[in-house]
Amino acid sequence: MQKRSNLTGFLYACKSWLHLLKIYLVVAGRFPGWRKRIQLRLHNRNNEGSAHYRMKQTLLFIRHGQTTWNIDHRLPGQLPGVPLNDMGRQQAARLAEALTVLPISAIISSPLERARDTAAYLALGRNLELQLEPALMDTDVGPWAGQKIEELSKNDPAWKAYVKDPTVAPEGIETFPQVQRRVVAAVERWCEQDHIGDYPAFIAHADVIKLLVAHYAGLEVACAASLFIDNASVSLVEVEKDQPPRVVSIGWSPHPGWLKAPTPEEPLHVDPAQETGEQKT
Repeated sequence: MQKRSNLTGFLYACKSWLHLLKIYLVVAGRFPGWRKRIQLRLHNRNNEGSAHYRMKQTLLFIRHGQTTWNIDHRLPGQLPGVPLNDMGRQQAARLAEALTVLPISAIISSPLERARDTAAYLALGRNLELQLEPALMDTDVGPWAGQKIEELSKNDPAWKAYVKDPTVAPEGIETFPQVQRRVVAAVERWCEQDHIGDYPAFIAHADVIKLLVAHYAGLEVACAASLFIDNASVSLVEVEKDQPPRVVSIGWSPHPGWLKAPTPEEPLHVDPAQETGEQKT
């Protein structure tokens, strides 16, 4: 009986050890998988701003502040040497202050002076490098650059036709579809970069921002001309993975240029081509 009891105890102990060995082998087999998942989570956390793991971005499209050419209704196009005036600098400073509530993660600007100077105000107080993107430059209006819109509206049928339908243009003039293709490609190229972050700001021009907003809103290219983008204003678009883009604001500014008390004045006849063309700066 003693031998039988010892044998039973031995078999029970062996069974227990085999059970423990099974548990150990199962845990040992699962450990590499657990470790890999933990490492992946840590990697994702460390690369939270990476384009590969980023789920949502808020894109800021900012128009430059006022210039003397805006006041004179003169087309600058891609000409250099058109800086902000005193009012434009004030506008840029006010907008930059208003946007301090947002964690802007990158500042990308058209290299033209009026946009670059506006971007510089946005960069103040932020540990961000101002980066230039030539593809964000204003519409190339060829020989029309430097001319007054009023004169073009009176004397140039090609200009009036272009204002009426900016999807077609004379040789040497960019059409709206051409501008839209280059600016959308530039924005999306920047947004794919790992270091760009969740709140990139793009500083550009009226036509450029109209066409970007139209693209993300799903509007026809020709409809972009009907949008109004004020000086030193911001348009916000939220882009989220597997979701359609959401336009949050269009042309918002802390002190909008159109907000003025009405004053009695003699009615003036304004040529529609001139009125629409004034936004092409």
